Formats: sequence, structure tokens, C-alpha cells
Amino acid sequence: MEFDLIAYTVFFSAAFLGGFIDSIAGGGGLITLPAIMAMGVPPHLALGTNKLQGSFGSFTATLNFAKKGMIDFKETFIGVVFTFIGACVGAIFILFLNPDFLRIVIPFLLIAIFIYTLFMPKVGEIDRRARMKHKIFYIVFGFILGFYDGFFGPGSGSFWTFAMVALIGLNMKKSVAHTKLLNFTSNIVSLGVFIIGGQVLWIVGILMGIGQILGAYIGSNLVIKKEVKFIRVMFLIVVGATIIKLIYDYFAK
Repeated sequence: MEFDLIAYTVFFSAAFLGGFIDSIAGGGGLITLPAIMAMGVPPHLALGTNKLQGSFGSFTATLNFAKKGMIDFKETFIGVVFTFIGACVGAIFILFLNPDFLRIVIPFLLIAIFIYTLFMPKVGEIDRRARMKHKIFYIVFGFILGFYDGFFGPGSGSFWTFAMVALIGLNMKKSVAHTKLLNFTSNIVSLGVFIIGGQVLWIVGILMGIGQILGAYIGSNLVIKKEVKFIRVMFLIVVGATIIKLIYDYFAK
């Protein structure tokens, strides 16, 4: 496919903003995927290209958080393994199946997360007692959310962050950092499947990847420097925007 200068400007700008938002609270795909499709790119090709550019951003944020000592690789290793497996299965499914069922269910789950976070103002401010063993958590949610991110995607970062805060007691800063590592895992696995399926626009994806790197670096530095309340506000904004976008997309079909 061929694009003009305006289209390439849109791609780069959307990727920068998407990388910035995604590294703070997830949901960058709400910006990047619609931008790609708005330029006339078919759905599966848009999904594959989005995974390529998103991998640049999630890798940058993960690297930045790791350098600051915010990621416990020993703890999250089992989560990476099961996210890898789940994402493989999910990405293969999306090439053959229509994800309409998820389009109906996911907004309701996100609404529940939004309400809980909104009315629990202290949630995520400090580490709390875990309600679930970490190993079991990462096995179960690694496969489920890996599958979801490979199969459909929107809101996966929000689900990861919320689940870590609610079930294994991490504060929101740690949750965001660990989420980026797991998001990178599912992104790169899904990307591999889309590459095999020939569903990637390389020039667009790499250009957007540069924008993602810049946005993710700035955004992840804000997470490191800012208080949890700032991250919580951004989290609520992104989850709210995800809900509105998914509902709009469903009724606009």
C-alpha cells in the first residue's frame, strides 16, 4: 500500500501519543489502531502493523522500568511464559475467527474495573496483602490475558494493572511496570503470528515504532517520577475512553 506525507504524519503522531499513554496506563492501541484503519488499511493488516509498532513502545517502557529496578523478573517469569503461550493461541485464533463475542463482554468488565477504581480512592497507593498466590496468579492471568491480547487486545494493559493491584497487592507503579513486560511478551508473540500470516506493513510499522519509542520513554519516566494519584487518574481516563470506544464501535457496525 502507498501513502502520502499527511498519512505518514498521522501514523507517526498517533504512535507517539499512543506510546506515551500506553506506558502510563495502557490503552495506547485506542489511538494507534483507529489511526491505521482510518488510512484505509484492512483490519487484519492493521492489527499486524499495530502489533509491530506497539512492540517498540512496550519494549522501550519495559527497558526503562527495568533500569530503574521496578520490575521483578524472577517473580514475573512464570507470567511471561504463560502470556507467551496464551498470546500464541489467541493470535492464531484471530486469523480465523470473528471476535464479536469479546466486543460484547469486554466493555462490561471494563465498566466494573472503572467503578471499583473510582470508588476506592486508596487503591494502588501502597503494596497490600495478596489475595492470591503470585505463581498461580501469573499462570492463570498470563494465559487468559495473553490469549485476550493476542486475540482482541483493547484494555489488556488495564486488565493486567487492575488484576495485580486487586489480587496480588502490588501498588499501581509496580503494576504498570510489570504490565509493560507482559504486554511486550504478548505483543511480540502476536507479531510473530501476523508476520507468518503476511499481515504487516513494515514501513508504516517501523515509522510508528520510532514514534512509540519516543512516547514510551517520556511516558515511562513520568510513571517513575509522579505520585500514584497521577497514574490512577490516567488509568481511569484510559479505561473510560476504552469503554466508550468499544461501545461506539459495537453500535457503529
